[in-house]
Parts: sequence; C-alpha cells; structure tokens
Amino acid sequence: MASWRAAYAGLLPEGFLARLSAGERAASWEQRIREGAGQVLVVEEDGVVVGFAAFAPSQLYALYLLPEFWDRGLGRALHDRVVAAMSGETAVLWVLATNERAKAFYLRQGWVDDGESATEQLDDVTLDVVRFSRPLP
Repeated sequence: MASWRAAYAGLLPEGFLARLSAGERAASWEQRIREGAGQVLVVEEDGVVVGFAAFAPSQLYALYLLPEFWDRGLGRALHDRVVAAMSGETAVLWVLATNERAKAFYLRQGWVDDGESATEQLDDVTLDVVRFSRPLP
C-alpha cells in the first residue's frame, strides 16, 4: 500500500488512502488471477518483492514499485518484461487522469493517450481515467 499511498498522495482523498488494506488488495488480485484475468510479474531486490505488474494479453492493469525504488530503472525493466509477455497487435492501460507522473512514465515507454476516457468507482471515490495504448512488438 506504500506504493499506492505515495503515487496517489494529493490525487486521491487522504482518508481513502489511509483506509486501503494490503490484505484486501492482495486477496482481490489473487481472485482475479485465479479467475484467469491475467498474470503478475514481480521485481525483487535482495529477495524482497519491491514491485509488481498485473496484466492480461493486451491490457496492463497495474504497475507499482515501492517509492524508495522509484527512478532506479526497475519500473522500466518490469514494464519491458510485461510488454514482451503480452500478445496481440495493440495493448491498452488506464491511468488516473491527474497522475502526471504515471502518464509521463508511460509516454516515455512508447504509450500514447488515445483520447478515450472513463469514470470508475473505487469504494466511495470517483476516478476519472484516461486510456493509453501502444503497438505490441
């Protein structure tokens, strides 16, 4: 949850971020994976998981690193492994519309804002998201 709290500080309500439960999020991801909704890759340092990415053949659902591991190339390396494991002609991801850091990261990795937007509900918080896409190798 440290990654979520750092990434979304100032972008989502503090109370919402404080209520986030690592156990609940882990259970949610485990259920998605069991139901065949995708795969997860992790990045470790000294045997400790410091980040993960969740994805399906043509959609990146999540890519997070602990904040103390930001700006060290680990996110880019994880991203590249995910893209290499994806299939199809085009991949998509959705990002919080106000998350400039994430949008800049994805732009540097060859994604483009393709003009699609949506509103999602996460508990009691409404999220405005934009879609990015990119061709797959």
